[in-house]
Amino acid sequence: MAVGQCNFPEMLDVAGIQLGTACAAIKQTVRDDILVIQMSEHSACAAVFTQNAFCAAPVHVAKANLAQAPRWLVINSGNANAGTGAQGMQDALTSCISLAVIAGCAANQVLPFSTGVIGQPLPVEKIKAALPAAINNLSPGNWDKAAKAIMTTDTFPKGVSKVISVEGKSITINGISKGAGMIQPNMATMLGFIATDANIKQHLLQECLAQAVEQSFNRITVDGDTSTNDACVLMATGCSAAPEITRHSENYPIFADAVMTVCKQLAEAIVRDGEGATKLMRIAVEQSLNDEEAVRVGKTIAHSPLVKTAFFASDPNWGRILAAVGRSGVENMDLDKVQIFLDDVCIVKDGGRANTYTEEAGQQVMNQEEITVTVKLGRGDACQEILTCDFSYDYVRINAEYRT
Repeated sequence: MAVGQCNFPEMLDVAGIQLGTACAAIKQTVRDDILVIQMSEHSACAAVFTQNAFCAAPVHVAKANLAQAPRWLVINSGNANAGTGAQGMQDALTSCISLAVIAGCAANQVLPFSTGVIGQPLPVEKIKAALPAAINNLSPGNWDKAAKAIMTTDTFPKGVSKVISVEGKSITINGISKGAGMIQPNMATMLGFIATDANIKQHLLQECLAQAVEQSFNRITVDGDTSTNDACVLMATGCSAAPEITRHSENYPIFADAVMTVCKQLAEAIVRDGEGATKLMRIAVEQSLNDEEAVRVGKTIAHSPLVKTAFFASDPNWGRILAAVGRSGVENMDLDKVQIFLDDVCIVKDGGRANTYTEEAGQQVMNQEEITVTVKLGRGDACQEILTCDFSYDYVRINAEYRT
């Protein structure tokens, strides 16, 4: 299930980008599970990757190849190629070589990505067999097919398309992502691929992506687990007629804000599709000493199984939120200054239950599909927002049955 309306948008073409999909039958045969993305010559490519120490083989290869002017991406779903040792590394390299032979490029100009079950050998022969069909299927309009091909336990494909104007010329930014479980990104999302026709140098593109990811994908959590395969890629083809985006130009903030918006919308879609999710929860932490403190408090609440199950039950058990704030590690917290709200209903004030709070008012908020929890620490001016979802029976079922 998913929270709210999650229709796939109309995606405009991005000049210089083509996408092709095919079915390699890695884990299922119902839909395509291979995606290839071609970037035009002289494109810039930026990426961020998981901080999990057991990062997958394709992450190692993609990191190494990122400096080699990438022209192609190859992505498979159904198998993570993680925890697979030396054979996994060879299989990731073989995927790159196989695509390079068909595409007529160097193998180190291919970035590989995988998502799915950890610890199982990558069926690389199936991928090699499917690559010709994926390349023959290349089209600038295949964004919907691409978004579906990278799904695992996702219930819907996730995409965002945005156009901005720079000195009277249009720049298009498209993005797709996948993820529903094992979501607590650390420098990336499960998998995200964003493309633009903007003209921007690689080093500035990398900086732009890192800033956008920090305030979007790094502000969401479904279950507190950081994947072995997280990656987010931003490609810029330079095919727009708009002038080059430079660091000190008036155009950079416009472009960076648009990339941030695309990332935030993709990140929210992941939370809306959290495994078994029935509610979207925004945890807004205000009046903290700094951003790090606000994020720590927000994630402590968002990661609490007791909080998440209470929200699933629509139970205004505000003591669980209070307890999470109290154990978040904030030093010298003045409890009398802390205020906690469910939407606009104050539940905690002056060190305990607010005098104005009623169970009926709390219940009315908890019955909603989307809820904002606001925590005011009374310590400073910093604020941050964390997006999460509830824990339902289906979350347990989905993950208990994941390999069956």
